[in-house]
Amino acid sequence: MPGLTGKLPEIDPPGGDGAFDALLDDVRACRICAESLPLGPRPVVRMAKPARILIIGQAPGTRVHETGLPWNDASGDRLRDWLGASVDDFYDPAKFAIMPMGFCYPGRMARGGDLPPRPECAPAWHDALRAHLPDIGLTLLIGQYAQNYYLGKRRARTMTETVAGFADYLPDNLLPMPHPSWRNTAWMKKNPWFETGLLPVLRAKVQTLLG
Repeated sequence: MPGLTGKLPEIDPPGGDGAFDALLDDVRACRICAESLPLGPRPVVRMAKPARILIIGQAPGTRVHETGLPWNDASGDRLRDWLGASVDDFYDPAKFAIMPMGFCYPGRMARGGDLPPRPECAPAWHDALRAHLPDIGLTLLIGQYAQNYYLGKRRARTMTETVAGFADYLPDNLLPMPHPSWRNTAWMKKNPWFETGLLPVLRAKVQTLLG
């Protein structure tokens, strides 16, 4: 299965101060929706106070649930390529903060694919976590759930139209993106502007923010 092999980065790193560490401990011990999770709760969140880029995705898949390491799968491999980021930089919580819409694996749909992120997580934890990240210069809104939650009425009619209008959100340091699932390969072929227009902007911002 694609993803990291060998020695994995530190799982559940500290946030950088006592109050932040205590909050992260509370998040990782969260059991709000435990009865609805087929594999049980294992909240996955990774960040530290100096982080410059915040990644808000959907929810962990089964590999991430097993390892406790976000984006440790084929989608993560593609996301790191989009960012132009090394594995070491990506998993440095002082550079990239990673906070999904749903912190635990939500289960599978009958017709295939994962269920939507659990709705309890973002209202319960996102604002509190973001309050400990004062230096975020770019927030990636990956997929429709993050875009719906954070853009609200500002989003376009479809996810494609929202991503195509990415320049409208950059003044607020927000960047809507499709999910890097390999299921979206056909979408990328139909929308070549994503690779030629958006990705160069993304990589330049990453390089600037990370120095």
